[in-house]
Amino acid sequence: MDYVIEMLNIRKEFPGIVANDNITVQVQKGEIHALLGENGAGKSTLMNVLFGLYQPEKGEIKVKGKKVNITNPNIANDLGIGMVHQHFMLVEPFTVTQNIILGNEPKKKSGKIDIKKAEQEIQELSDRYGLKVDPTAKISDISVGMQQRVEILKTLYRGADVLIFDEPTAVLTPQEIKDLIEIMRSLIKEGKSIILITHKLKEIMEVCDRCTVIRKGKGIKTLDVKNTNVTELASLMVGREISFKTEKTEANPKETVLKINDLFVKDTRKVDLVKGLNLELRAGEIVGIAGIDGNGQTELIEAITGLRKTESGTIMLNNKDITNMKPRKVTESGVGHIPQDRHKYGLVLDYPIGENMVLQTYYQKPFSKGTVLNYKEIYKKANKLIKEYDVRTPSEYTKARALSGGNQQKAIIGREVDRSPDLLIAAQPTRGLDVGAIEFIHKKLIEERDKGKAVLLISFELDEIIDVSDTIAVMFDGKIVAKVKPEETNEQELGLLMAGSNKTEAGDRNGIK
Repeated sequence: MDYVIEMLNIRKEFPGIVANDNITVQVQKGEIHALLGENGAGKSTLMNVLFGLYQPEKGEIKVKGKKVNITNPNIANDLGIGMVHQHFMLVEPFTVTQNIILGNEPKKKSGKIDIKKAEQEIQELSDRYGLKVDPTAKISDISVGMQQRVEILKTLYRGADVLIFDEPTAVLTPQEIKDLIEIMRSLIKEGKSIILITHKLKEIMEVCDRCTVIRKGKGIKTLDVKNTNVTELASLMVGREISFKTEKTEANPKETVLKINDLFVKDTRKVDLVKGLNLELRAGEIVGIAGIDGNGQTELIEAITGLRKTESGTIMLNNKDITNMKPRKVTESGVGHIPQDRHKYGLVLDYPIGENMVLQTYYQKPFSKGTVLNYKEIYKKANKLIKEYDVRTPSEYTKARALSGGNQQKAIIGREVDRSPDLLIAAQPTRGLDVGAIEFIHKKLIEERDKGKAVLLISFELDEIIDVSDTIAVMFDGKIVAKVKPEETNEQELGLLMAGSNKTEAGDRNGIK
């Protein structure tokens, strides 16, 4: 068998943890090979070894049958290996072209950078692979999905034959995911090979040829995707049976907790994105907001949590007006917030994970005495939450940025849910998480509901909205345009409502009355 990449018995250790325990992965030419595992299973570490960012303690790597020693990413690039990282490595004020040629600039005879030649080459590459990227656009002006395409172009510009995609769909909208899958297929047609790090089972079934499963740092099995199914993959990944349907009793809503009347909110460009929105949420109820990204969801959450000023309208919590209150006052009034961007708003990445667990309460007893922090109590609390929420970390003193995305998310959810707020806002709570972690977080949201708390769920994953919500509110163009019961709708009808169809049209087109 001709393999383009062979990683044989790779072992990688960090202080207190074996990230890769003698793993073997072999990638064939022209295939999309999935690397599947839970958050923190060691997938990204293994690929960082292949890309030369880490050196393994043991094992060998072969490229096209020849043993190689990849001590840094430049060597990986020279061997035709490119990596599209989960968190993009782009300079925001630079243009697309400036980012792509950085460190590899074409020069004129005069020694000046030949930007026009580079733009032309990048345009040709973009056209060839159907990437539709404008080489002159500024990174700060383009969408997340487009930024990812720039990362793909960067690897192609450097001549990559093997592309590593690290959780590429974690930050994309459903449409961008469809587009990316088409791009992957066109790369394979051109003779490239792809390693796809993921835990999204649907995507593996749709686009991958073979799949290697990693669990807790060990290679479990390599399978042909056509001979397996999501249930088998999920249980191999987690080591137990997984339920894809969230178990819950019928909701028993009580008094109103959140009441929003005629709310208007502008975005940073001073454009109205929330336009006269009305919403009511009761104790003991999960309301899911379904909508295409950019229809005001972010501005709505920021207005409720005090992160953005409202233009007009009122936000009432337990009959108390919290409109335009400072974020700490909102929190103290009984609001918990799982933010959609965990790095920007959820964590202080260079603080230990233990200290991140008390970011909402560090100034209260027993965590502080006057102006002095009581670290003993802080870490005692952190340890309890780390155990309860299965946050996998070498220790409570490990910096938050060293944890996998899923474990960072579990830490935030532990911190917010533990305070048991009257209103819990969960924005994209399972973005980038594996099926085991998703199952756990859905259970926690339902437990809060069953304790009589109000839960506002905002998610782009329609199956999550349908599965977890008691009521679905569809948001379009800054307003709630429809309210439906999950058992009386489907993804097609919701998709049409999210695109602006009215309830009757959407229901008729999907045979729903």
